Amino acid sequence: MAETLDPYDADLTTPDLVILELEAADKGEATAQLAERLHAHGRITDLDGFLGQVNAREHQMATGLPGGIGLPHARSEFVSRISIAVGVTKFGHSLDFGAADGPATLVLLIATPPSSFSDHLEVLATMARSLSKESFRESLRRAHDAEVIAELINSSLVFFDH
Repeated sequence: MAETLDPYDADLTTPDLVILELEAADKGEATAQLAERLHAHGRITDLDGFLGQVNAREHQMATGLPGGIGLPHARSEFVSRISIAVGVTKFGHSLDFGAADGPATLVLLIATPPSSFSDHLEVLATMARSLSKESFRESLRRAHDAEVIAELINSSLVFFDH
């Protein structure tokens, strides 16, 4: 029996969507590396199209959050299901996402299908709330384990009602 892909029947992130020791020249390259993971795992259908939309969004408003967080995101017709790719920068490496308090060492790329505007806002708001807690940010940075990072992200969204 063929399995149909339910856009909501999966974790928002998996260990395969986590990049440890992320190194990139700038936020665009970091976002591209994370988007490549989403593309490789069938969560986005058109890598260049999706990146164009993320970059357009980034030009409208910086997506850096206090505490060293980059939160690039886009709603896109190229997204097959709500997904989050996570990058933890290599020690001593950081990326400017435009936050007032300095560059990011934790980057979360959020991709949502175009139909799910309220879901997109809810995931963004929930992640921003979780990431505003220093203990949560430090847990992600200290994990050094893609499984643990994926579990932390997914469990922070456990009450996300989709």
